[in-house]
Amino acid sequence: MTIERLLVANRGEIALRVIRACQGLGISTVLAVSEADLGSLPARIADETVCIGPARSSDSYLSVAALVTAATGMKVDALHPGYGFLSESPALAEACADAGILFVGPTAAQMRLMGNKLEARRSARQAGVPMLAGSERVVDATHAAELAADVGYPVMMKAAAGGGGRGMKIVADPAALPTAFEAASAEAMAAFGDSTLYLERYLPNARHVEVQVLGDHFGTVVHVGERDCSLQRRHQKLVEEAPAPGLPEALRAEVRDAAVALAGAIGYRGAGTVEFLVDPEGGVSSFLEMNTRIQVEHGVTEVVSGIDLVEAQLRIAAGEKLWFSQDDVTLRGHAIECRVNAEAAEAGFRPNAGRITRFDPPQGPFVRVDTHCFSGYDVPIHYDSLLAKLIVYGSTRAEALRRMQHALDHFVIEGVSSNVSFQRYAVSSAEFDEARMTTQLVDEELLPAYAAGF
Repeated sequence: MTIERLLVANRGEIALRVIRACQGLGISTVLAVSEADLGSLPARIADETVCIGPARSSDSYLSVAALVTAATGMKVDALHPGYGFLSESPALAEACADAGILFVGPTAAQMRLMGNKLEARRSARQAGVPMLAGSERVVDATHAAELAADVGYPVMMKAAAGGGGRGMKIVADPAALPTAFEAASAEAMAAFGDSTLYLERYLPNARHVEVQVLGDHFGTVVHVGERDCSLQRRHQKLVEEAPAPGLPEALRAEVRDAAVALAGAIGYRGAGTVEFLVDPEGGVSSFLEMNTRIQVEHGVTEVVSGIDLVEAQLRIAAGEKLWFSQDDVTLRGHAIECRVNAEAAEAGFRPNAGRITRFDPPQGPFVRVDTHCFSGYDVPIHYDSLLAKLIVYGSTRAEALRRMQHALDHFVIEGVSSNVSFQRYAVSSAEFDEARMTTQLVDEELLPAYAAGF
């Protein structure tokens, strides 16, 4: 291992996760923290900390200058961006390169290519990845109407510069297209500083399936199976599992092969995820996007594969060859993850902050809890609401589901509201039990039924 000293440029549970991986490899860690996180658990565990600014993200975790200044000042060899914040920022990768610091992730060019959804679609098409009918850049509402007539309704208006549901509108009626175009364009500009849109045929009743890939500096690309991430609220994932249940084997092989083909075509290096919309009944898959970072839900893949994905990131960044081939990747059993967030269900799942007066996560031989929280922890108002990731394993999906339900029953959080009770409701639904999830299930069925109880 050529990395001796690394800056962790993130916070919360992913910062702690990276620190733990570094400890296993004998890498000294420096944690970049805002003023709000000086007393956090990651700050206690890291070898050293460096304050990069006030609580506001734009002045700390989202500041390329602050992070690179901290990295050079602390004389680190490398920087790990975690997920979120600047994890997919070509500017940060380039600034690290200019400063002689190793960026743990793909190249700036690869991030820029996959970060622009239009360019990503072109690359996927060239690599032979299955895709839904769609368009290039939409110029205006009139142009959108012409393109939609060719693509066929329903269509989805999407932002070229980002994702996460922002700048995204589903249009089933041609009369609604002008209003949807203006709304999506304005939303995209506000979220990404770029109003560019494109159209794609909307696939109703779809599932969200993503494939984990790893690529090294020597041209080797492998997949580490796929995950189902269909249970989402407003396009934000809530529950993930590996492998994806109920997929026809031909469709499973198709998305795995397509992910490797795309990553190989761009010479990808590091950990990444190629995402698809899938209709298991129709046997259809379609490229959605590629995330050029470690994912929140990487833990379920680690549990069923036995591969430490953060360690793999570090080894690849250090210039090592992948130490296993595709034939060596074997998935055993089933894993399910629930994201536990500080949200008030009775107030429309509004994020909330405050002091956690009691934090007792479940324990057991098949239970993993990735968290930075503890009794007495003050949940800040400045960042996302993720408190913990509850991951369970079973030899079968049914066994994993029973263990998840039991674990949620014994997850105690007091002082702040959480979504634990809703997660218990969601994973106990007939649709989840029978693997009949879709990306619309939570918003259209589970949430209204759950909210009726308040």
